[in-house]
Amino acid sequence: MLDKKAIGTAIRAGRKSRHLTQAQLAKATSLSRSYIADIETGRYTPSIDAFSKIAGYLDLDMNLLKSL
Repeated sequence: MLDKKAIGTAIRAGRKSRHLTQAQLAKATSLSRSYIADIETGRYTPSIDAFSKIAGYLDLDMNLLKSL
């Protein structure tokens, strides 16, 4: 089972390392800012489609999911 908090932490770290706000990431990925926030706090696990969009934009390895 995937760890929602670990996924959120990885996404937050990737976003912050690129000096992006949640709003900027949301706009770039066509997701809502509140959904990004909920993923980052571990409230929601992103769908594969949402994770793919976020990972693609932040240049995160999709294999990250296997390691969590």
